[in-house]
Amino acid sequence: MRNTKVIGAASAVALAIGLVGTAVAAPAVAVGPESTYLVLAPQGATTKAAAERVAAAGGTVVAAYDQIGVLVARSTNTAFDTAVVGRGVESVASTDGLGTTLIDDDESVTVDSATVEAAGDPTGEPLWSQQWDMTQIDVAQAHAVTTGDSSVVVGVLDSGISSTHPDLASQIAFDQSASCLGGVVDTSVAAWNPTTSDHGTHVAGTIAAAINGVGIAGVAPGVKVASVKVVNDDGFIYPEAAICGYLWAADHGMPVTNNSYFIDPWEFNCINDPRQRPVWQAVQRALSYSQSKGTLTVASAGNSNVDLQHKFTDSSSPNDGSYPVEDRTITGACRDLPAEAPGVVTVSAVGPTEQKSYYSSYGQGVVDVTAPGGDTRFRTGGVSSTLTDGILSTTWSLANGNGWGYKQGTSMAGPHAAGVAALAISAHPGMNPGQLASFLERTATALDCPEGVYEPRPGFPATCTGGERNSFYGAGNVNAFNVVQ
Repeated sequence: MRNTKVIGAASAVALAIGLVGTAVAAPAVAVGPESTYLVLAPQGATTKAAAERVAAAGGTVVAAYDQIGVLVARSTNTAFDTAVVGRGVESVASTDGLGTTLIDDDESVTVDSATVEAAGDPTGEPLWSQQWDMTQIDVAQAHAVTTGDSSVVVGVLDSGISSTHPDLASQIAFDQSASCLGGVVDTSVAAWNPTTSDHGTHVAGTIAAAINGVGIAGVAPGVKVASVKVVNDDGFIYPEAAICGYLWAADHGMPVTNNSYFIDPWEFNCINDPRQRPVWQAVQRALSYSQSKGTLTVASAGNSNVDLQHKFTDSSSPNDGSYPVEDRTITGACRDLPAEAPGVVTVSAVGPTEQKSYYSSYGQGVVDVTAPGGDTRFRTGGVSSTLTDGILSTTWSLANGNGWGYKQGTSMAGPHAAGVAALAISAHPGMNPGQLASFLERTATALDCPEGVYEPRPGFPATCTGGERNSFYGAGNVNAFNVVQ
């Protein structure tokens, strides 16, 4: 059954159902729950004609992204997606039921943190001894050179960042933060703070938690993070929110964005699917625009332990409850967005031993680099979980407020790479996104493929292919010290 929940604030829509002249009534319009649509004008064209088509079809434009020729519209006309088609409209897609959830494997209870004098040294932070991830990528050595430039802002496209967290309050670029829920920008502090999920707060801590004698240290504590909220209160990411987020970050000068999610409850967006193709087109336009404005997009590879290079069967989608889970053959026409979009730096995950995390997806020519994401099962061969082998970072909950805790996933690997990218652009300003991506790869620590079938946890087999650059690790593990030299 189609998911008909309303995204963001509801809008009243006036339908043209009155009389035309005095004699002929307009055709009756079937009215249903309000739905959200992406309406695409032809590539390079303005959205004026498309907006006129939206109005004529009984819809309301709630956001116009003229930079890429995309409108976000809402309508209660059940035939809107066919009625809007015409001159000035290249394609249209309802995004109802196209929300995906954030999924990570483990999370601990809050970790206590004493307050001590850190004196600008990350190793003096109270919880540093539990940050094996930072030691793995030489963060302390990097900080002896630079902790990052405060003019560098990393956009965290996620569930919001707690503006009151003691490790993050000084790190947030308030004037560059916004909510993009429903595809509509809202810059109020309440709008971009978390409401149900601390995923974004955890990601932000990995990137830029302050060296302040409290809690942890981030990869680049000298830079700022901007909260770009794209995850709604029900935990779903919809395409219109992600598109809004890409454009907001690009137009506000963010050189790096972190994207720890995939767009679509079907983990793979297939361009030969008539409903999914417009989403791919709109996302691709947004990412291309973002790159043209100087923003590097860093994305997580996913937690499905699948080889993204080869055909396989996806048996776990969709994950939003709006449609029954079904088996679907994934071919070269299907892509994990944004991870498999051109120009995106795609990050797999490793655990404390620098071996691929059991859950991490991979793929020759897809994964560019790897980074610490945690692996809580490697010590016991999958029997039980050792939470301290996850990634420790900042947390928040409605019940307990701000704190620190563990999560694991490629969602945690991505922000390590984004933080290293922020250090790189701080130490070597002026690189464009392509140059920055190449620099991350050239400075990574190469990791060899394990021999044979790799199965650190029963039921999660994987086979690595390639040489120095391979399907598990890409060019290797990101390294903070190497990028600042």
